[in-house]
Amino acid sequence: MTSPIQLANVKKLAESPDLFIPSNYVHSTINSGDSSATDLDDAISLPIVDFSLLISGDPHQRAKALHDLSNACRDWGFFMVVNHGIAENLIKAVIDGTHEFFNLLEEEKQEFAGKHALDPIRCGTNFNASKENAFLWRDYLNVLVHPHFHFPSKPHGYSDIVSEYCEKSREIARKLLSGISESLGLEESFLDKALDLKLGLQTFVANYYPRCPQPELAVGLPPHSDQGLLTILVNNQVEGLQLQRQGKWIHVNALPNPNSLLVNTADHLEVIKSPNYLSNVNRAVVNNKIARISIATFHGPSLETIVSPASPLVDNDNKPAAYIPMKYRDYWELHQSNQLNGKSCLERVKIRKN
Repeated sequence: MTSPIQLANVKKLAESPDLFIPSNYVHSTINSGDSSATDLDDAISLPIVDFSLLISGDPHQRAKALHDLSNACRDWGFFMVVNHGIAENLIKAVIDGTHEFFNLLEEEKQEFAGKHALDPIRCGTNFNASKENAFLWRDYLNVLVHPHFHFPSKPHGYSDIVSEYCEKSREIARKLLSGISESLGLEESFLDKALDLKLGLQTFVANYYPRCPQPELAVGLPPHSDQGLLTILVNNQVEGLQLQRQGKWIHVNALPNPNSLLVNTADHLEVIKSPNYLSNVNRAVVNNKIARISIATFHGPSLETIVSPASPLVDNDNKPAAYIPMKYRDYWELHQSNQLNGKSCLERVKIRKN
C-alpha cells in the first residue's frame, strides 16, 4: 500500500520565470480522440435538479424533482443542483481557503504530504505516483472527513470552514440518495439503511490546476470514474471539466452561478442499479491563462458495508446482478492504490458471463 506521495509542487513549477513542461509531465496520448470534443461555445447544458422541490412537502413539486433526478441519473450521470441551501459565502470561503492552502510555503505543505496512498491526510501531485508513468498538471489535498474528521491545521480557520461545508454537502448527498432510492421504486430510506450512510465515508479533495504553457500536452486528471455513490463539485468558475457522453468528450461550462453544485453518479450507484444508472467517466484539462480550483466531496457507503446490486431490483433470470458483492473498504483501497484509468477498477468486480 506504500507509494511515494508527491509533494504539491506543480504550482511552484508553473510560477518559474522560464516556464516549460518537463518531459515527465507530458502525456503523449492526451488528445487522442479529442477531435470529437464539443467546442466550448457549444457545450451542452446539463440537467438541473431543484433541491428545494425534492424536499418539498408538496407532492406535485416533489414528483417533478424526482422525475428530473431520475432522468439526470439515467441519461447523463451529471447534473446541477440549485436551491440546495448552502450559503454562497460558505462556498466562496472554502474556495478562498483552498487557495490559501496551496499558497502555503512548500515546507508547510510538506507537513501534510502523507506517506501512504491510504493516509487520512495527504497532498501531492499524482493520484498514485507508484503506478503512473507521467505526472499530472495539478496539486491536490485529499482528506478523509467522515465518519471521522481529519484536516490540516493550516491555514488558520480553513478546517472549520471545510467542516461546516462537508456537513452540509453530506446532508444534500443523503437527500439526493433518498430521492434516487425512491425513483428506483425502493423505499425512500432503502439506500440509507442498506449502505449505512450515517457512517458513510466522505472524502474532501481540493485540486489546484495551475496555468500551463502547453495545455495540449498536459493532463489535469486522466479519464476516470469516481468510487462511491455521488460526487459533489464546486469550482472557482474556471472551465476544465470534461465528461464522456455517447462516445464523445464534451466540455462542461463553468457553473452558471457560484451557488450551483455539480453532481455526478459514481461506481457504487452503478453496482446497485446497473445498467440504468451508470458511473460517468470524466477528466480534467488545463489551460494557459488562469489557475483552476476544483473541490470535490466524494460520498460513499460505510467502509464495512458489503455493496451489492439491490436485491429488490435483481431477477436472476431477467435482470441478473452485474457485479459481485464487495466490502466498500476493499473497493476503496483497490481504487486508491491503482492509477486512474477509465472504469478499470469497476471492471474488476464485474460478473463475467460465460
